Amino acid sequence: MTTFAIRDAGDSALLLEFEPVISPSVNAMARGVAATLMQRQLAGVRDVVPTFRSVAVHFDPLAADVDAIRDALGSAVERPLAERAAAPVEIPVMYGGADGPDLEAVAAFAGVSEAEVIARHSRADYRVYMLGFLPGFAYMGPVDSAIAMPRRSSPRLNVPAGSVGIAGAQTGVYPFASPGGWQIIGRTSATMFDPGRTPPSLLAPGDRVRFVPVSSAPSLAEPSSRSAKHVAEPSFSSVKHVAEPSFSSVKHARHVTVLKPGLFTTVQDEGRWGCQQLGVPVSGAMDLRSHRLANALVGNDASAATLEVTIAGPELRMESDTVVAITGADLGAALDGTSVPVDAPLACQAGALLRFGTRRSGGRAYVSFGGGIAVPPTLGSRSTHVRTRMGGIGGRALRSGDLLPLGSPRQPAGSVAAEPGAVGGGARLRVMSGPQDGFFPAGALDVVLETRFTVVSDSDRMGYRLTGDRRIPPPVHEMISDATFAGALQVPASGQPILLMADRQTTGGYPQIAVVITADLPLAGQLVPGDWVEFELCSRSQALAALVAR
Repeated sequence: MTTFAIRDAGDSALLLEFEPVISPSVNAMARGVAATLMQRQLAGVRDVVPTFRSVAVHFDPLAADVDAIRDALGSAVERPLAERAAAPVEIPVMYGGADGPDLEAVAAFAGVSEAEVIARHSRADYRVYMLGFLPGFAYMGPVDSAIAMPRRSSPRLNVPAGSVGIAGAQTGVYPFASPGGWQIIGRTSATMFDPGRTPPSLLAPGDRVRFVPVSSAPSLAEPSSRSAKHVAEPSFSSVKHVAEPSFSSVKHARHVTVLKPGLFTTVQDEGRWGCQQLGVPVSGAMDLRSHRLANALVGNDASAATLEVTIAGPELRMESDTVVAITGADLGAALDGTSVPVDAPLACQAGALLRFGTRRSGGRAYVSFGGGIAVPPTLGSRSTHVRTRMGGIGGRALRSGDLLPLGSPRQPAGSVAAEPGAVGGGARLRVMSGPQDGFFPAGALDVVLETRFTVVSDSDRMGYRLTGDRRIPPPVHEMISDATFAGALQVPASGQPILLMADRQTTGGYPQIAVVITADLPLAGQLVPGDWVEFELCSRSQALAALVAR
């Protein structure tokens, strides 16, 4: 009999867990269960994500039957799909030198020559256990124990795309330039992830991989044109706008010209669901309630793309007649110099100028246009994810000179019931405990519920770093990297939690002690540095009632 547990991960996800080990047989079981569940195509299920030893199921709480999902997971454990036979994948690697700055350190750790490290790393067949951290990032193992050097004590701020690294018994390839703490021993020119390719990821869970030493490669530039330069979203403490060449766009019959970009303005929709098993973040609007209201006010579907405006807004010129709506934060919007209300449709003539002034409340405003922003979708979504340059306008924030193409408008919706506006200063957020609350000593969750936290400046769309006058007792033992969830409170050893938001990575190594309920995520999406945050425990039934009431 296979031992497993099914835990709540907020009101919009479940996590099925097997034995906490990194094992080919346990991993095969997790992937078999995930494949079986995906084959069932249950109503409301958005993503099924297998990890080292678990299966995360993300769903729409209003469309899914959580008990049916639990039953399906249980039956899938009894009859999982068999593991597919995987052909070996060979990846060419330039070891050492500038491409492998940690090769010498790994050799010293192992007490062998650099050539011996290369030999040991390249002669093994590695299993792909899961994808996570970044799109296409494959966690592979096991690494020869002699060269299994732990992660660096201090991560690098920028690891080049294609870098091949070791972290204990694991090895992997960075698909994009990013911060990282693995020991870098080489680099490959292979394109690990390309959203325009089918399938987009070079590797899949269950694959067998062998690294092949090469003395030269066609190119060790960034593996994909989409990752030609890593540009991370600035944290709130970084506000300088770096001028770069504007996005060249063929003029659309209906479009908007960006005269000034604002602090950080991106194209967003409801998110990139269905790709988390590839390591692709969901992204989407931080405040989905305001995003959907903005679309409703101009007659768009809820899934149409809007602009998400953070703290300081852009200056936009309408190049054709259109209808505009602004929701969420009140950032002092004015049309042709006249102040305009939040949560109301505005008829704009060609040449009209929309500007933003002083922030009055909230952190993020949403600007909708009749017909929606008609940029091409990437993996089914127009949402911008800047860390991987995916979606939106070239996968980045707006720049001066950008042209925003608009779709064909429909008749505006007329009267739409507006939600309460964004409240400045802070928020009390309801949470459900878990999924890893058992990793913490007794009383840790009480500290979460009794402490007023503050959002610090080093926060962004990926997550908010929180500080409080009490530290959450750290986990009693380390966790194998596992799935992450929107609104989850990760707790590192520092005891200061991280509230995961729209651009969160799909897997992480810190236990999640609680998860903000779906109904309150829009409130969290309006927080800015300096705001306070408190948490209140609730049940699944209370979470669903709150969502229905919205």
